[in-house]
Amino acid sequence: MAVIIHPVETAPASTTPAQRQRKPDWIRVKAPTSPQVAEMRQRMRRLNLFTVCEEAACPNIGECWTQKHATVMILGDICTRACRFCNVATGMPRAVDPDEPAHLAEAVAEMGLAHVVVTSVDRDDLDDGGAGQFVQVIRRIREMSPETTIEVLTPDFQRKKGALQAVAEARPDVFNHNLETVPRLYADVRPGARYFHSLKILSMVKDVDPSIFTKSGIMVGLGETKGEVHQVMNDLRAADVDFMTIGQYLQPTPKHLPVDRFVTPEEFQSYATMGRAKGFLLVSSSPLTRSSHHADKDFAQLKAAREAQLAAGAAQTV
Repeated sequence: MAVIIHPVETAPASTTPAQRQRKPDWIRVKAPTSPQVAEMRQRMRRLNLFTVCEEAACPNIGECWTQKHATVMILGDICTRACRFCNVATGMPRAVDPDEPAHLAEAVAEMGLAHVVVTSVDRDDLDDGGAGQFVQVIRRIREMSPETTIEVLTPDFQRKKGALQAVAEARPDVFNHNLETVPRLYADVRPGARYFHSLKILSMVKDVDPSIFTKSGIMVGLGETKGEVHQVMNDLRAADVDFMTIGQYLQPTPKHLPVDRFVTPEEFQSYATMGRAKGFLLVSSSPLTRSSHHADKDFAQLKAAREAQLAAGAAQTV
């Protein structure tokens, strides 16, 4: 995998810290109060399941839950790392629930989901980083809901030999692993992770099965420059990643990293245009874009884009 690093630009300084400003109109969302939201919450509690929608305080929870779309978080709700952007609790996790794969498969079948997204906390305390639980979840969903497409959003499985291979060989339809930010900011934003290791994960998935769609995302508004975002795009394309997401970072609590600036919708659109020019099958770039937002619709677009690409390639060889 060829990765090129360019000289670092200096990000423009914010004249007023964004965390002290009012959120712009394009960031504001309605509080989740619909009956469907209450029903989804009750279902997850009944089956002893967690969602990243709740744990990470996602701003899209009302919209997604009203449409019966949720990103289920396996392996508990306590993470072994302490990324400075993330609202998930940090500490010593509880034992892995052996019934979790069956409960999750039951929820998928009960809701009749066409597409499901499964993520997890980091479990550096486990020998396999939790990879085995991902494999069991994929298998149980396939057994109970064979028509449901499965997207996984995994941790980096650092120093867990064979973990990535096991999850990739379970053949999820989409393998997502987020870079989260540009490499210069890793020490502050994602101190327990390594940028090039995360890139290698995405590249290795294609080595296992080129048909698996790969996906990754970053947050902006943390102090990165446009040039650094463009370089991340280049690195992801070098790893043959199909789909990139770009969204606005929002500070979950005063203890987390402050927002450097609120990126305008026009700048997000420029990133989407640039990403498509670089060859991604799909780019989702907007202030409220999150990794799993509209994942079912995005999967349909990914399939259509790949089919169009293959058809165009076949036409050129005739």
